[in-house]
Amino acid sequence: MKEFNRTKGNIGEVIAINYLQKNGFKIIERNFSPKTNFQGGEIDIIAQKNGMIHFIEVKMRGSADFGYGRESVTMHKQKIIRRLATRYLVSRGIYQTAACCFDVIEINGTYANHKIEFLENCF
Repeated sequence: MKEFNRTKGNIGEVIAINYLQKNGFKIIERNFSPKTNFQGGEIDIIAQKNGMIHFIEVKMRGSADFGYGRESVTMHKQKIIRRLATRYLVSRGIYQTAACCFDVIEINGTYANHKIEFLENCF
């Protein structure tokens, strides 16, 4: 089951990256996880547009029958993403100067037939 979820996650990230690039975003990193991160977690996509760094969580669902992907970005998950974003900014020496936001890209459907919701600056 874990392998299936990883494959679905990779498909979702490809869809999200295509969407972002078509909308003027530059992809900086994918699946960011510091090598010294003993607490786990990763940031799916780090992108930039108009001087703003976007830390993006991607959630893909076959349907909304069991809830929306955005609902799975809990306060705990948000805390992990914020911690990792801080580590990213500090490691690049831009913590004091970078403008950033936290987004969710929710994808419902299949690779061939899907709907994308881009929830910008949502937490």
